[in-house]
Amino acid sequence: MNIKSILEAMIAKGGSDLHLKAGLPPVTRVDGNLIHLDFDRPSPKDMEEIADQILTPPQKDRFKNTREVDFAFGVSGLARFRANFYVQRGSIAMVFRHVPVEIKSVDELDLPDILKDLAKKPRGLMFVTGTVGSGKSTTLAAMVREINENANKNVITIEDPIEFLHQDKKSIINQREIGSDTSSFHEALRHILRQDPDVILVGEIRDALTMEIALMAADTGHLVLSTLHTIDATQTINRVISFFPPHQHQEIRYLLSSTLQAVISQRLIPVKEGKGRVPAVEIMVVTSTIREYIIDPEKAPMISQAIREGVTSHGMQSFDQSLMQLLSNGRISMEEALKNSSNPHEFALRLKGIHATSDKTWDTFEGAETTGGTPIGEL
Repeated sequence: MNIKSILEAMIAKGGSDLHLKAGLPPVTRVDGNLIHLDFDRPSPKDMEEIADQILTPPQKDRFKNTREVDFAFGVSGLARFRANFYVQRGSIAMVFRHVPVEIKSVDELDLPDILKDLAKKPRGLMFVTGTVGSGKSTTLAAMVREINENANKNVITIEDPIEFLHQDKKSIINQREIGSDTSSFHEALRHILRQDPDVILVGEIRDALTMEIALMAADTGHLVLSTLHTIDATQTINRVISFFPPHQHQEIRYLLSSTLQAVISQRLIPVKEGKGRVPAVEIMVVTSTIREYIIDPEKAPMISQAIREGVTSHGMQSFDQSLMQLLSNGRISMEEALKNSSNPHEFALRLKGIHATSDKTWDTFEGAETTGGTPIGEL
């Protein structure tokens, strides 16, 4: 079985991921949907041969011992891929994620302009969050590109594995991979402050020790970027606190309130016409009001309202505001907007023109079509 041909077919279809397992034709994910490719069903022996071709000797040893391995590799003249090999029902299975060679900019990804300003922050902690496949790594890469092209910084990344390859421009970019360059996220972070960093990117925070060191690095004057598998800003704050035992929660709330700069949460929504997906993005910028809400757990539910109200003064936006703007611009359908809304009932009422006349927090997002009082649903 020619794995390169299958990977080429995946890219030609615009696929983001490729799934291979014995007894099933190759399957690719295109705009969130799984599609079968026109190839023969691989046998268990075919899968073993593919693994033998791709894995390096150290990776083979790791796979033999643990029965799973994460790594990244490039195919000359084609692209770069992140891969996971694992075992299911006694045979090898594989998933490949397409990592574009070119790192797209904030503008090219249709992300809000405020991300450029956030990338210029000299210190603090920022999270890019979302479910698996929501484009977190791509957004982080765009922010690092923004730093690299416009600032004179020493950027150190810790990734598992390295996905996007950055070339030194105005900044120095040092990329370290778990397994080959360092043993773990927290071990790399233990020593990173001796490497004179300005910006630290942690591919993913998975445990309390890594989170504790990341908070400390942000507290000592570094800009720390990372990801979490959370769906919005409020859940992100709760997740950070949940890494620690209850007796430390209030201490962590104070530390988080002083170090956190922003939470960027995103979901990829299928476009209304044609192929592709567009990001709907919630942005929480930490203000004095939100710091107060982080410290006091009883005020945490008020964070979402603060985000909606922080549009004009701080460049914040909620998911539903972002969805409304995409809908007003004709980028997504009403069905997709309602499906992905955080509060579908309230969103549906607003589409019908039912809302408080004093609520001006949506004016930026509803577009010219609705300023005259005509509900989007009737356009």
